[in-house]
Parts: sequence; structure tokens; C-alpha cells
Amino acid sequence: MAGTPPLGAPPAVRRATAADLPALARTLARAFQDDPIACWSCRPDALRSRMLERFYAVRLRQVLRHDEIWVEQGLGGGALWLPPDRWRTTAREEAALARCMLHPRLLPRMPMVSWGFTGIERRHPAAPPHWYLAVLGTDPAAQGRGIGSALLRAVLDRCDEDGVAAYLESSKEANVAFYARHGFRVTDVVALPRGPHAWLMWREPR
Repeated sequence: MAGTPPLGAPPAVRRATAADLPALARTLARAFQDDPIACWSCRPDALRSRMLERFYAVRLRQVLRHDEIWVEQGLGGGALWLPPDRWRTTAREEAALARCMLHPRLLPRMPMVSWGFTGIERRHPAAPPHWYLAVLGTDPAAQGRGIGSALLRAVLDRCDEDGVAAYLESSKEANVAFYARHGFRVTDVVALPRGPHAWLMWREPR
């Protein structure tokens, strides 16, 4: 059939538009529902999905201006890439993210959670210039199709062409090997207070 990708072809990916953001926020909420850091920061399971969707709805709108949100064609997955020297979250953005996560059941944990995320952010290397993979998530129903790899390659190929490094934080030890296959290596492991770990990973251009 015309227009059907060849068997075994990698998933088609493209830059997201504003119209994609509501559905992509739902996709990312499903992708991170069982994420160790999401579970640590938002304990009630019934509440987590709603809070994650709110968080990603805000964050996606914040970073859309960079035009580096990449999605699988059917919105089965997405990646939030931030360009070199533009990856820092502004004070206004941080305040908006904090407001969207306000909930009476989360308030007792907020100081500890904030301290944990600050510890991760402090270890983000300031130099050399690099692309930052802030989020990579695939809908559980779409996993195993190569979507994550395709979303990585969308920017990593440019990293290699331009001779620019890349950086990410992995919230699952099981994903470290996946990122290693794409050239990342662990540079540090951060233990969150009374919580899980985060694996900080760096990639030199190939």
C-alpha cells in the first residue's frame, strides 16, 4: 500500500506542534506512571497520573518555543530536547511547575522532593555546550517498537554532525544499558533522600 513504511523500518518521528501537546502530556503521564522518581515524588498511585499529566502539560508548553520536542508520528512517545546553553529552567518556569504540582496530599513531601531535585540539578554540567534530553517516554502500549531509539537519533545524529555532546538523567537503572547502546556513559549516581537513585549520563559526539 502506498505510504506504508517498509517492514522493519524505524518509527517515523517529527517535531511536535502545539496541537500535539495535550495528547503528548497524556502519553508521558502513562509512560512515567511507574517511574521510580515519579512514585517517590507523588506517592498516591491514584493521584500520580493526574499530577503527571498536569506537570507535562505545563512543561511542554514551556519548551515548545525551542522547537525540539520530538514525537512518534502517532504520539506513542515523545522526547523533550533542549539545545546547548538553553537548557536551564528559569525561575518563572520553576514556579509554574511547582504550582501545578500543589496538592494537599503532596505538601508534606514537597520540601524533601524539592531538595532531591535540586541535588540532581546541581550536578548538571555547565560546560562544555551540550544538548540536554530532559524527558524521553514511550506509552507502555507502544514499547518495543523502537520509538525511544528513533527519538534519540533525531537529535543525536545532529550531535555527531556538529561535534556536540549530550546529557541526560535516567531514573531507571534498567534503562542505563539502553542509553549506553547510544553512546552515553554514567558519570555519577545520585541518591535521592529516602528514595531511589538517578543515573547521570554523558555522551561525546561520535
